[in-house]
Amino acid sequence: METGRVILVPTPIGNLADITLRALEILKSCDRIACEDTRHSAPLLAHHGISGKPLVALHEHNEARRAPELVAAAKAGEIIAVISDAGMPGISDPGYRLVQACLENEVPIEVLPGPSAVITALIGSGFPCHAFRFGGFLSVKSGKRRSALSAALESGETGIFFESPHRIVSTLEILAEIDPEARTCVARELTKKFETYHRGTSVEVLAHFKAHPPKGEIVLLVHCKE
Repeated sequence: METGRVILVPTPIGNLADITLRALEILKSCDRIACEDTRHSAPLLAHHGISGKPLVALHEHNEARRAPELVAAAKAGEIIAVISDAGMPGISDPGYRLVQACLENEVPIEVLPGPSAVITALIGSGFPCHAFRFGGFLSVKSGKRRSALSAALESGETGIFFESPHRIVSTLEILAEIDPEARTCVARELTKKFETYHRGTSVEVLAHFKAHPPKGEIVLLVHCKE
């Protein structure tokens, strides 16, 4: 019998065609799929002809509780695929606690390469790629956002953050106060029909989004002026 294991499978960040052949093979052959949101994942699986597969929810509110169940299933020989709503599980998405539980219980894990909004935005921004820092979702508290943005600019590396379209203008206002000349890029709706990159100084990008309130998923990138 094949050894049970947990496999983290990246899924498209927008375009449903952006999935690897290996990822599809795993999703079709595994014993069950742990999804961040089973309702969200169902259309992706249906699009690729994957049906009749047991789906279990694995999200931030139940991961600590569900991890032992999945570890036990893997120990019993099951192949368990883990997917998030988009991109790489564990990157600002569920997966970290399950990986820790697997390591603690000597359950084999695999991580498949695949789509990532972080890397896609970094390359598309045109900012330096040799050194960068990913800060996850910016805080809802303005003081913490200011600290995170300041640290990114002071590091000399490209800073990458996820931000809500409802807060991006206020975040850009903070950035413009810290450094009006900071190189700024807002990557929006990556790989989707209305994908856009807006590049310029913090002041220029702020002016654009004040005039054109954004919608959709946003990645914010910052870099100190060279």
